[in-house]
Amino acid sequence: MATLKVLIADDDPIIRLDLKQMLENLGYAVVAEADDGQKAVDAARETQPDVCILDVKMPVMDGIEAVEIITEENIAPTILLTAYSDRELIDRAKSAGVFAYLVKPFKPSELPPAIEVARSRFEQNNALTKEVADLNERLAARKAVDRAKGILMKLHGLDESEAYRRIQLQSMNSRLSMREIADAIILAQSV
Repeated sequence: MATLKVLIADDDPIIRLDLKQMLENLGYAVVAEADDGQKAVDAARETQPDVCILDVKMPVMDGIEAVEIITEENIAPTILLTAYSDRELIDRAKSAGVFAYLVKPFKPSELPPAIEVARSRFEQNNALTKEVADLNERLAARKAVDRAKGILMKLHGLDESEAYRRIQLQSMNSRLSMREIADAIILAQSV
């Protein structure tokens, strides 16, 4: 199994050092460190880690704001570390898209499960996002083909199966997708 690359961000250099040593002792590679949220976001963009572990309370940009950006840009799953466990913080973390939440002090043995769960959820989320995009594209293609069929049926007095067959033949002959042919028919009709 490949070594997972981890970014860590905490404004306390002692905590950062402890966390780095814990992670390295567990077999993870710490590829970037940051002492504020903005540096964490910049380092995440640059190093493309497998997981980001951020403290909540940091200068410039707090960990939750950094998580929002890292999540929005789909860089890596994020784990928040905090000494605080109040409801408002947890709600902000959830809405930011955090994948795991550890309350300080934590044991080194708590890190691998949090990292593995965060990675797994991140991969599941990416797979679902891709599936939704594929389904949306297929639906849009189907709608375009149906609309183009309607245009051909009206213009040439064809039945539905013959209109579909013409789109299909044109697609094969021109080596374009049926969606591209349908879009061309629709565009030509709108001119």
